[in-house]
Amino acid sequence: MADQPTSQPPKKLYIETVGCQMNVLDSELVVARLRDDGYELTDDIDQADAILYNTCSVRQHAEDKIYSALGRIKHLKKKKPGLSVGVLGCMAQKDQTQILRRAPHVDVVVGPGQLGRVPELLLKAKAESTPQLAVSLARTAGSRDHVTSSFDSYDADREPAVRPSPFQAYLRVMMGCDKFCTYCIVPSVRGPEQSRPPDSIVAEARLLAMQGVKEITLIGQTVNSYKHREPDGRTTRLSDLLARLHDIEGVVRIKFITNFPNDMTDDLLQAVRDLPKVSRYIHVPAQSGCDMILKRMKRMYTAAFYEDMLARLRETIPGSSVSSDFIVGFCGETEESFDKTVGLLERSRFKNSFIFKYSPRAGTKADGLFADDVAEEVKRRRNQVLLELQTRISLEDNRGFLGRDLEILVEGPSRSTTRKEGWDGPDQMTGRTHCDRIVVFSGPQSLTGLTARVKIENASAVTLFGRVADAQVTGPV
Repeated sequence: MADQPTSQPPKKLYIETVGCQMNVLDSELVVARLRDDGYELTDDIDQADAILYNTCSVRQHAEDKIYSALGRIKHLKKKKPGLSVGVLGCMAQKDQTQILRRAPHVDVVVGPGQLGRVPELLLKAKAESTPQLAVSLARTAGSRDHVTSSFDSYDADREPAVRPSPFQAYLRVMMGCDKFCTYCIVPSVRGPEQSRPPDSIVAEARLLAMQGVKEITLIGQTVNSYKHREPDGRTTRLSDLLARLHDIEGVVRIKFITNFPNDMTDDLLQAVRDLPKVSRYIHVPAQSGCDMILKRMKRMYTAAFYEDMLARLRETIPGSSVSSDFIVGFCGETEESFDKTVGLLERSRFKNSFIFKYSPRAGTKADGLFADDVAEEVKRRRNQVLLELQTRISLEDNRGFLGRDLEILVEGPSRSTTRKEGWDGPDQMTGRTHCDRIVVFSGPQSLTGLTARVKIENASAVTLFGRVADAQVTGPV
């Protein structure tokens, strides 16, 4: 009897993701493609047959982290000549051949518009013993249509194993950005703004629901700019898309990030108000409270416009929560300019804010137009001032929930970072309210993926603490 052919053992894939939610989703799609090519995930880098870094270029620190990692695995590559090493994403699009000069042991460099080609390029690099570079065209390399076509959109099987939670998933509704804020590299590395067809988005959402996903977060660089025009002239807006997704069985919560102030339209606010599954949480960056700085940033709105938008949002969606982003120390920011930002933050009372010190990024308009003229120690001080103010506001607002019963979607066991905030009860679980406030409470792990009503007994600036209210567990959802 002839010997039966033996199947090849699966190849091991190690992938590390740096950056935003878009990168997290990109990694999931890449892993799904490579799974079909015979790979399985490993968290042991020493056992990997392929090591991929999915990168970010928004801040220098993110790039430095990747170059340091590439330096460390150079020695592993020497010990395992068959090991494949890849740099994917925004840094690949930005630095391109510079990566191969600094790290000649890299086998593939693949921009975000070419990620569907990763399996093919890994095979080609091995077969030809030559590094492979696949990036999209620069924004100035031709017509909009020509450049857009070089940023391929691809549909891949979704890969639940990559997600931080089996019942939460990101869903991309658009790619690229056309806002061209002067501090931002994203339009260069992610390409022109493209809104996906709504039918494709709905089909993918149904697939996620079939995989057990209960909470879907729609993502785009400026997600509320979503508009898809059909051949018959009809336009689907984000509000229309939310209404279609709302009817999908199994999905219990829908979020969307990140938003641009100018596109916070009444129809979108009304959809959030009227669709029960849509989270009453909006992330809409302000960046500065000074009109001069906003103009230098090319944000296309004034501080007064932002505050009017915020008032309209809160009037339309009572009980909603809003978070924001701020950049301190941008080119030309004076103490007077900064004081205006402090005032905006104080008046706006955001649920939380993400605060960053400005650092120049090669390839952005600001790097060529303006001097980075705010001293580092001034940036650090201003950063700390805003952090302390936001912490005070968050704590005051969170204390307003003491004694209340809140419905939360339970995400699973709480992380050690929340345990350090003073709660020492057994079997700590964590989840989020409909307005995205983090809740830690005592309860069994069997609650994961269900909704529960939790009585709030304590609060920090970041977290609410409580216990499951008697006979108030609901689910499965």
